[in-house]
Amino acid sequence: MAQPGNPRPRFARTRKISNGELHMAADKLRQFEDQKYLNIESFRKDGRSVITPVWFAQSGGRFYVYSEAGAGKVKRIRNNPKVRVAPCDFRGKVTGEWVDASAKLETGDAEEQAERLLTQKYGWMKRIGDFFARLRKRRHAIISIGLE
Repeated sequence: MAQPGNPRPRFARTRKISNGELHMAADKLRQFEDQKYLNIESFRKDGRSVITPVWFAQSGGRFYVYSEAGAGKVKRIRNNPKVRVAPCDFRGKVTGEWVDASAKLETGDAEEQAERLLTQKYGWMKRIGDFFARLRKRRHAIISIGLE
């Protein structure tokens, strides 16, 4: 509940972020600059991990990933949003450090914005993939990932 004259709820807790933490977060993000692929490590219900290299676009400190709606990674993220990510090459060979993150499935305006970012980054390759997905009547999902 908010107190009169205080717009924040009284149970909300804020924590001041140190400059060191800001630099560490910036360093974690910096390793993904100019990369075309990242590995997502998502977790099955039994706790085993599955690592998948994917295309991604970055905006505002978040990563956006395009996937088939029925893909295993989408199902795993629906069940458990905790993931880890690392920059990689097209074969999945890690080229940076693993970072803990949280993922969610996007809808509406955020989904449309992510589609635009991915099309802008990957151009004709994404458009061809979209074309064949429509031919096969495949639905897709956009996964949004934020570093922790």
